[in-house]
Amino acid sequence: MSQAISMTLFLTTLFLVMDLYLYKGLRIIFTKRQKVFIAVFWGFSILTLAALALYQFGGTWVISRNLKTILMVFVFMAFISKATAIIFLMGDDVRRGIVWINRHLGKNPQPLAGKPITRSEFLSKTAMVAGTLPFFTLSFGILSGAHDYRVRKHILYLPHLPKSWDGVVIAQISDIHAGSFFNKTAVRGGVDLLMEQKPDMVFFTGDLVNNKSEELHAYFEVFKKVKAPLGVYATTGNHDYGDYAWWPSEAAKAKNFKDLKAGHKALGWDLLMNESRILKEGGEPLAIAGVENWGKGRFPKYGNLDAAMEGIDDAPVKLLLSHDPSHWDLQVRPEYPAIDLMMAGHTHGFQFGIEWGSIRWSPSQYAYDQWAGMYRKGNQFLYVNRGYGYIGYPGRIGIPPEITLLTLKRGNRDDTVLS
Repeated sequence: MSQAISMTLFLTTLFLVMDLYLYKGLRIIFTKRQKVFIAVFWGFSILTLAALALYQFGGTWVISRNLKTILMVFVFMAFISKATAIIFLMGDDVRRGIVWINRHLGKNPQPLAGKPITRSEFLSKTAMVAGTLPFFTLSFGILSGAHDYRVRKHILYLPHLPKSWDGVVIAQISDIHAGSFFNKTAVRGGVDLLMEQKPDMVFFTGDLVNNKSEELHAYFEVFKKVKAPLGVYATTGNHDYGDYAWWPSEAAKAKNFKDLKAGHKALGWDLLMNESRILKEGGEPLAIAGVENWGKGRFPKYGNLDAAMEGIDDAPVKLLLSHDPSHWDLQVRPEYPAIDLMMAGHTHGFQFGIEWGSIRWSPSQYAYDQWAGMYRKGNQFLYVNRGYGYIGYPGRIGIPPEITLLTLKRGNRDDTVLS
């Protein structure tokens, strides 16, 4: 509790300092409506601080988990908007400071023409506009982008694909993060869109929840509709283990993970925990392996790729489900060159970026060499799904949620189009 109080005091002080600076900079453009400006400006400031306090000290017995998320996002959006406006105001203050210094050093002895003002009215207006843009953009990302599901279709050519498997369609979703959802109707619409594609099998590449298995309860019936003739295969992501939540004991944390695995089973999804399956069509095999989370840096390495690949050496084509795309370069390619395709998620494309024609940019690219779409090195492929859900910021801007539809074809690898 003391830590929460200290953080709240720090953030409250920070917001008040920012607000005082903004107030002095913006009031110049509201000379005719000072009372309205004061009421709106400080009213919004009080609302922001109230949201911060309620988020920090409002327990689950006071406010719901969804409301806490809304409060957190509102405070975040307010901070980004104010910080953006301050950047413009500070730029003008620096400019005026240089003018003042030059004047007092005799380099510009003549007074400025016209009525002096403490800040440029033009830049004050620019700062106000610049400050409101992030707020409305982030709001649009929540209201429109969060559930703007897109089907991305790809064809992967593999020369060793058995004839019986030629044309098999695999759908992939990833990073559901059930605990973040706030619109069940929209989430159900995404599942309906997935099922309309009529895939032969479905792969889910981890992060079913944010932290706790109970998050799945409200959306269990929605995701239970995800089925396919050849099965639904899943693996775990870094959030599924409960590592980012507080637990009263290790036993409670272990039970949570046990319940999560039971949730996959109840959904009818085959959870591959460092294991594999060999499917046969027309007597010809296809291998599917799934490895627990294995990621670079601070992300946990629960995966055991050696165990996952046991018994599938003779399969002509090997597909791997692994949540974190960094696994591909760090272990999969160096140690298992026979894996034809790895399917991953994890990055969410940062839920923010630009994908327009050949232009592709997202903050994700500074953390991951492979962050969205299809990649190839040598004879191996990696597909990184942009995610079905979201975490933290409950929206998406420029990187809509993805349903991947991958068709395997027998043919030259070079015919595969990367994206």
